[in-house]
Amino acid sequence: MWLLNSSIGKKLIMSISGIFLILFLLFHVAMNITAVFSEGAYNMISAFLGANWYAVVGTLVLAAGFVIHICYSIVLTLQNRKARGNDRYAVSVKPKVVEWSSQNMLVLGIIVAGFLVLHFSQFWYKMMFAELMGHHQVELGGVMVSPQDGAAFIRYYFSNIIIVILYLIWYVALWFHLTHGFWSAIHTIGWNNNVWMNRWKMISNVFATVICLGFAFVTIFFYLKSL
Repeated sequence: MWLLNSSIGKKLIMSISGIFLILFLLFHVAMNITAVFSEGAYNMISAFLGANWYAVVGTLVLAAGFVIHICYSIVLTLQNRKARGNDRYAVSVKPKVVEWSSQNMLVLGIIVAGFLVLHFSQFWYKMMFAELMGHHQVELGGVMVSPQDGAAFIRYYFSNIIIVILYLIWYVALWFHLTHGFWSAIHTIGWNNNVWMNRWKMISNVFATVICLGFAFVTIFFYLKSL
């Protein structure tokens, strides 16, 4: 099957899974910003997305999309290195301003994935997973809180300057990954021409900036609030 065996098919799968993950990031940052204006509203969303069957199904689909994306990214990178040395993620149009990120997409992806392990251990593991295990209270900084009290987790972790710095580094890596990944995915799908390629590049930069600044805003806001 060409979709699974050909290089173009693999790029298409990686691109579609990448766009799916980008849409999730948009939802996630919107949810996080809610906590700044109303912790009660954020906790309502956390409860809605707890151990309910639809949230579990959504999490499994998201996890599958992430695994597919990173696996195909690794496979394509290794194939590109074997065929063209260091010429990775080759496309017919490569703006100079994103050349560094395009040449280091795998490294950036590994950094993003590595920090996701930290994020999952701090939030998902003590929230949705704890609920699935039947725990109504979890330990957080020496006190017991509800797994649905998402605001308590944000306040606790983002009061630690080391964790805050690590997350800010993560957002920077994510920004570089998104600025190239977004327009590259659009290019692979075929939604581009000589005019729209530059427009998609600009849209990618704006979108990545809004997403990462949104996450950074929430992180810094709760750190300053803890002082």
